[in-house]
Amino acid sequence: MYIRQLFQSSHLQWAWRAAFLEHIQGRHQRARRWAHSGGGTYKAVIFDMGGVLIPSPGRVAAEWELQNHILPGTIQKAWILGGENGPWIKFMRGAITTEDFLQEFGRLCSEISKTSVPVGSFLSLLTSEQVAKQFPVMTDAITQIRAKGLRTAVLSNNFYLPNGKSFLPLDRKQFDVVVESCLEGVCKPDPRIYRLCLERLGLQPSESIFLDDLGPNLKAAASLGIHTIQVNDPETAIKELEALLGFTLRMVIPNTCPVRKTVEIPRDSLEKYLKDLLGTQSTGPLELLQFEQGQSNPTYYVRLANHQLVLRRKSPETLVPSTHALEREFRVIGIPFYLMEYCPGLIYRDPSLPGLELSQRQAIYTAMNRVLCKIHSVDLKAVGLQDYGKHGDYISHQVQTWIKQYRVSETRTIPAMERLIQWLPCHLPRQQKMTVVHGDFRLDNLVFHPEKAEVLAVLHWEFSTVGDPLVDVACSCLAHYLPSSSPTSLLRGLSDCDFTQLGIPTAEEYLRMYCLHSEIPLPENWNFYMAFSFFRMAAVVQGIYKHSLTEQASSAATKQNEKLIEYMSNLAWDFAVKEGFRVFKEMPATKPPMRI
Repeated sequence: MYIRQLFQSSHLQWAWRAAFLEHIQGRHQRARRWAHSGGGTYKAVIFDMGGVLIPSPGRVAAEWELQNHILPGTIQKAWILGGENGPWIKFMRGAITTEDFLQEFGRLCSEISKTSVPVGSFLSLLTSEQVAKQFPVMTDAITQIRAKGLRTAVLSNNFYLPNGKSFLPLDRKQFDVVVESCLEGVCKPDPRIYRLCLERLGLQPSESIFLDDLGPNLKAAASLGIHTIQVNDPETAIKELEALLGFTLRMVIPNTCPVRKTVEIPRDSLEKYLKDLLGTQSTGPLELLQFEQGQSNPTYYVRLANHQLVLRRKSPETLVPSTHALEREFRVIGIPFYLMEYCPGLIYRDPSLPGLELSQRQAIYTAMNRVLCKIHSVDLKAVGLQDYGKHGDYISHQVQTWIKQYRVSETRTIPAMERLIQWLPCHLPRQQKMTVVHGDFRLDNLVFHPEKAEVLAVLHWEFSTVGDPLVDVACSCLAHYLPSSSPTSLLRGLSDCDFTQLGIPTAEEYLRMYCLHSEIPLPENWNFYMAFSFFRMAAVVQGIYKHSLTEQASSAATKQNEKLIEYMSNLAWDFAVKEGFRVFKEMPATKPPMRI
């Protein structure tokens, strides 16, 4: 909350001083509610801003003082001095400019600390995008509250910025009513500002719940009949609000489940590591969920305070040596996991994109194609990846690697796989270009914007290296030749679908689109790339299958039927045969020997 009150009596003067004593003495005490009469069904939730929706200015001030070697408590003492005529209160009331405030407030702070205090630096930090971020748990809560048909409001003591706009670093669309002290010329705990908020909501006090971090503000609201919750920690406050409203306020993270016992990680150690890594503002309990996919490298959703992260770690037991190299996704020496920012969006598991219009399907596959072109256009030297992966004969190395991986996990003889193991090394194409290769580029490894055909993130880089980009193009076409009846998204396809009716490009059209965007000619030996891609996928599925036989897999979804492997290998051999016919047809004609 941005601390500013309008005092017209000795009672309010006491309340104002008590508010700042709470900041100075610490606010990690048990949350409490002020009693009030009345009750009934709630129709609105009213939020304070600082300390509720975004970090408390008191905590920001304490950390800023520590970093700048300023006497602890200087800022908060300066807030108190002068009462309602002090610079901070006048600033909250919109009665003075930013320039006048900084001059007056800076003088008070310097007198308190006996040294020059750069208060402009503090105000810049307080209003920076880095600090003034809404807590995700509060964003989720507001979304859920509005989804249930309740109204929302923000009631904030704030101020004007140098550009003349009020400081409200929130999406105003989240709220039905916005009440700002600097615009109204009155602030909490004056009862008038609460009445103004209720009037704009069109509700009675007993129909609302008010969240604030300062006792005097809550006491004033409760005296009017508003139900109140004191916020010492956003997570704890949300739990109390859930109990009052009777429904959950937490956004469900798609494709997650509770962490399975076989891949549990030490929560306390992780929480300590993250708090040290992210800084002292990272308060509140750790939330940990497991994503349903990611069989080889277990993947987790992590939330700590306003940070949403994804953690990927090595499986407790290696499936096949070097098959899923976690270090390739982020090179952190000696640490068997890495963290990345959580990117909310849509992941399309079914390549037929059910429920979408024809034009939407076209746009999604076009966006998928274009982002692959962008990946392949990355300047390796400019981004420091010139030494990433093994340079040289990429295709030959890949073929030998996957032959070895298949042999390690082989459980029975599959004729098509044996033929491919002989055929592939003898028909290697000449590599024309060296780029970043994702290695597993499929539709369900992309995160799309929820409202438009825009790729926000590309997932699962554990197969990535530097090599032939056509391997990625072929991988993204695998679904075109697989049936739609497969029980898992890994093998679900489009072969029995009408591409024209769906608006999805055929594999040939997708390849031409890629070549057009990348400004390269159509490859003559495209069938080889498809044969290799299906051979590699069959080897991957074989490894997952063998792993499931030993009951060591991190997900029940890894158990595949042996028939799937045989099906994939037969598809690979079909493409190998097509490539053989192509080569044969291009051979120069020779006259048969004359019979004597």
